[in-house]
Amino acid sequence: MKKMLVVIALAVVSFANAQKGTVLVGGSVGYSSHNVSNRGNDSKESVFNFSPRVGYQFNDNWTVGGEFTVATAKEEFGNNENKINNFALGAFLRYTLPLNQTFSVFADLGAGFQNQKDEVYNGFVTTTAKADGMYVGITPAIFINVKKGFGLNFNIGGLGYSALSYEHNGPDVNDFSFSFGKAFNIGISKNF
Repeated sequence: MKKMLVVIALAVVSFANAQKGTVLVGGSVGYSSHNVSNRGNDSKESVFNFSPRVGYQFNDNWTVGGEFTVATAKEEFGNNENKINNFALGAFLRYTLPLNQTFSVFADLGAGFQNQKDEVYNGFVTTTAKADGMYVGITPAIFINVKKGFGLNFNIGGLGYSALSYEHNGPDVNDFSFSFGKAFNIGISKNF
């Protein structure tokens, strides 16, 4: 099954000439869509997320900051519809290693709280389930300094874990992801 994935990433990173005491502002926006048409059994799936971040570079290699994510996923098939809304709030720690004036490598470690609301409509009745939990992840990346602190960021996935516990004796969901080579994100950044 092929999916068309469109990712627009605006991620903030430090750059080779970064100085302590600077502020990083940025984030990411992502969208994906998947449509299947099969003799009247059509299905549509779409996912959207928005993840802004703000950080403070307290020395030439270390940055600490806050992040949050708002995401929604919707799947339609026949008269049925599934909708998932997710909100996450957390912090990140970044270590940057300058290789030269143009290139740097960095790794982000992020962790925080998340909640999720699932709505399932089966053509007659809507069922709602709510869950709370946590997430943690690490993402290595490369930064290319283009001009005066503006640059491009590239990553090809990361390592992550999330846990959700549903209300009213619902299930506990644990998700481990290893996405190296399965994701590709490009972003621009600026250090203020």
